[in-house]
Amino acid sequence: MAARPGRVVFDVVETLMALEPLRQRFSAVGLAPETLEHWFDRVLRDGMALSLAGDYEPFPRVAAAALRTLSGGQLAESDVDYVLAGFGELRAHPDADPAMRALADAGVPVACLTNGTEQTTTAFLARTGLDRYVDTVISVADAGSWKPPAQVYRYALDRLGTRPARTALVAVHAFDCHGAKRAGLTTGWAGRLEGHYPEIFTRADVEGEDLVAVARGLLALPE
Repeated sequence: MAARPGRVVFDVVETLMALEPLRQRFSAVGLAPETLEHWFDRVLRDGMALSLAGDYEPFPRVAAAALRTLSGGQLAESDVDYVLAGFGELRAHPDADPAMRALADAGVPVACLTNGTEQTTTAFLARTGLDRYVDTVISVADAGSWKPPAQVYRYALDRLGTRPARTALVAVHAFDCHGAKRAGLTTGWAGRLEGHYPEIFTRADVEGEDLVAVARGLLALPE
């Protein structure tokens, strides 16, 4: 039975960081607006595929390669750079701050575990004010693998000095929760992105429509 966590770790891209503002940049370089979703799905797929093959490439390189592929190799490098530069302006989802604040008010420390880079994540947290809640940012680059292999979560646990049963992973991606569960963590899934939790993955311990509901659910777990 899941217990109230002593620390909560948030995924970043799409869990905290909203990609929607990139859509206008896709349009500006001649890509259909709906390419945004296809692109991010491909970024995740290619990052995971590299990990399955025993290799690793950082998020910016995988993201750039996915853009070139989806454009049929027609995008100029300046256009690729323009789209990816948008990461420097992305905002946080509205539920991110109140969810983290609820945890902070309850005395639960917060960290981030991201497929992105530490530098981009740290800048995002500072820009959005979420850095006041987050004491540690961990990039999968240090583990040499994209999520969701168990080794990535175990690496994060080692960095944080916490036990799996006392640590929760919060994400809007069911695959992320599944991987964390396999590593022994408590998990919280917010349904605002996917809308339905796939039956092929182990259920999250706490599920809610947004991050605030998930944070409250984690805090309500028995001590």
